Amino acid sequence: MRLLLHSCCGPCSTVVIERLKERFDVTVFYYNPNIEPLEEYERRKAEQKKVCKFWNVPIIDGDYDNTDWRGFVAGLENELEGGARCEKCFVFRLKKTAQKAKELGFDIFATTLSVSPHKNTEVINAIGRAISQEEGIPFLEESFKKKDGYLRSIQISKQLGLYRQNYCGCEFSNWNLTKNKK
Repeated sequence: MRLLLHSCCGPCSTVVIERLKERFDVTVFYYNPNIEPLEEYERRKAEQKKVCKFWNVPIIDGDYDNTDWRGFVAGLENELEGGARCEKCFVFRLKKTAQKAKELGFDIFATTLSVSPHKNTEVINAIGRAISQEEGIPFLEESFKKKDGYLRSIQISKQLGLYRQNYCGCEFSNWNLTKNKK
């Protein structure tokens, strides 16, 4: 089966690709219009390309439509990390992934988001299920943090010398990080 994997970043995709390659023909969809500034987005995209080259999987580069993303999450800028803004962000990125998967004839779509211990897997999977029904393409529900997935992602990232960011990606998650350090 052909699987389109939404990837939030190279480090998170490492263990997910490692696990999914056993069962699927994986293609990575790097779609993250939430990441700011643009230099950070480009740096993360470069790391994603390294991971794809290492695992010998194709990558599709999604459009960087930060303006559309900002409009979608407008009014939620002051939400804490992990709250309503993040849920809307998941919807934005997973919907685009499902649409791209359907457009390109993939059998199923998935996301790397559930590898992070900072992300709520139940929320991610519920969003994926809902979008799956709306778009008419199956969503792979998994918690990639299980079986030490996050730890394994750190190990592979070190092995590959990957840059690991210290905030989710959007300007507002970076603010939350800064506020929590004070």
